[in-house]
Amino acid sequence: MSIQIGDQAPDFSLVTLTSEGPEVFSLSSLIGEQNILILFVPMAFTGGCTTQFCSLTQELNTYNDLGAKVLGISGDNPFAQKEWAEKEGIELTLLSDYEHKVTEAYGVAYESFLPEKNLIMGGVPKRSAFVIDKAGVIRYAEVLEVPSDMPNMEAVKSCLKAL
Repeated sequence: MSIQIGDQAPDFSLVTLTSEGPEVFSLSSLIGEQNILILFVPMAFTGGCTTQFCSLTQELNTYNDLGAKVLGISGDNPFAQKEWAEKEGIELTLLSDYEHKVTEAYGVAYESFLPEKNLIMGGVPKRSAFVIDKAGVIRYAEVLEVPSDMPNMEAVKSCLKAL
């Protein structure tokens, strides 16, 4: 079961690659400081995920103006994420949930990714959006079952405006 509106956001620590190399990023480092938008995506280098994060990169100033830090999470290793970001011009913070622990904690893991194509890849994150307020409480939650579906970013922005 995925995290619901009103729940306390599960804390996590994940690896991100910066220009200085690998760093550990903890959600708790932002609690009390600013609102947070977490976006889970299935996989780097795929069409839908690339389109989503490139679009978000173009709107990062809008999210900054709304007082939100945007975090992208996938199960890819951080080196693949960095290559993807550089290739596609993705500028949001990408976090590697390589062991799928955060995906499980948020309840957004596929049991079998694309079963109609007989792909047995459990643990892949469902495309999802969570808005977390400064107190660490989930204020918006959207979990999509179909990998090509996109979150309602206008609803996300409305939620952030209300915080």
